[in-house]
Amino acid sequence: MSAGPEAPAAARAGLRLRHQILLLAGTRGVLNTGFRLAYPFLPALARGVSVDLDTAALAVTSARALMGFSAPFLGVIADRLGRRLGLITAGLAFALGLLPVWLSPTYPALFLAINLTSLAKVLFDASMQAHLGDVVHYRRRGAAIALTEFSWAGSFLVGIPVVGWIIDRGGWQAPFPWLAGLALLMTLLLWRTFPADRPSPVGPPLSARCTWGRMLRSPVLLAALGTAVLMDAANEAVTIVYGAWMEQAFRLHILALGAATTVLGLAELGGEGLVAVLADRFGKRRSVVWGLTGNSLAALALPALSGSVPGALTLLFVFYLTFEFTIVSLIPMMTEVLPEVRATVMAVTVSAFSLGRALGAYLGPRLFTGDILPNAALAVALNLAALLLLRWVPPE
Repeated sequence: MSAGPEAPAAARAGLRLRHQILLLAGTRGVLNTGFRLAYPFLPALARGVSVDLDTAALAVTSARALMGFSAPFLGVIADRLGRRLGLITAGLAFALGLLPVWLSPTYPALFLAINLTSLAKVLFDASMQAHLGDVVHYRRRGAAIALTEFSWAGSFLVGIPVVGWIIDRGGWQAPFPWLAGLALLMTLLLWRTFPADRPSPVGPPLSARCTWGRMLRSPVLLAALGTAVLMDAANEAVTIVYGAWMEQAFRLHILALGAATTVLGLAELGGEGLVAVLADRFGKRRSVVWGLTGNSLAALALPALSGSVPGALTLLFVFYLTFEFTIVSLIPMMTEVLPEVRATVMAVTVSAFSLGRALGAYLGPRLFTGDILPNAALAVALNLAALLLLRWVPPE
């Protein structure tokens, strides 16, 4: 019996979607590399623009605060004007933000670059996740989003080392034109590949007032956002001090701490891979529950079972793997909370993550006394609170 014309059409649609996911992941990898390069190379950037490290760090702090504040407003762009326009605008903003540093190596140019690349990442991620929410059935959405999330770990394991190689051979400015050029090329491919889309695939676009009213009246959304805040705060409470803890507990030097960071990058990659395999099969909400539970167990074991460097690194690997599994499972779950304002929801989720990191970064150093126990205990308490909030989110 003939399969009819639907089979070839479905095959073409599936191939087109795979191409889109690969292009989105590649573009996001470039943006993530530009977003993350300020962390390991901040001293070199500070020397390049003739400012001290604290002044250079102010640009990073400003960018992270701006991300949290502006994310909800950036999401409205993709909801009201279309996902394609959001993706293209983000790519252009990223490239235009980096080029001034190459043309005019000054602190204002660097400040602009760090802030504009952060805003571009928010807009790109919200538009991308909303697009995948529109075109990928919820039963398969976890794998699709996990594939794009590989670009986060990949930027750390591949992109940042390449940037370091370029800086070593061409100076601190050298990566900026390369990243800007790649972003422009990827943006051109996005423009050619993605068809123009309607502003709101689920229904007519809502006004900003209606959008916010609907979001604030949704207990499911508020509970899910609270979960995002608490789980990110739990992770940051340990992340902010783990380097100091390992340095004091095991007398590690800089190179050894760098190796530890590589282990954590591999944990990110592993967590994303687990989501691609498990989240759609067992459910996104259930995967978040499993991730929070595993992360709490790893935090509990951290002070008790980390009597050696290999033991500490193993537990940190499990801690970060379970956290990455949790956060990447949460993202596809969020895409289905309020589909009619999907991009805005995803952008507000970025704000929730930023608020959680700020909370963890504030509390973590104040609890740390050289022993990881208080920070691990806080992480467990925050994860348990997140699990309680998650009870408001219905299982799929």
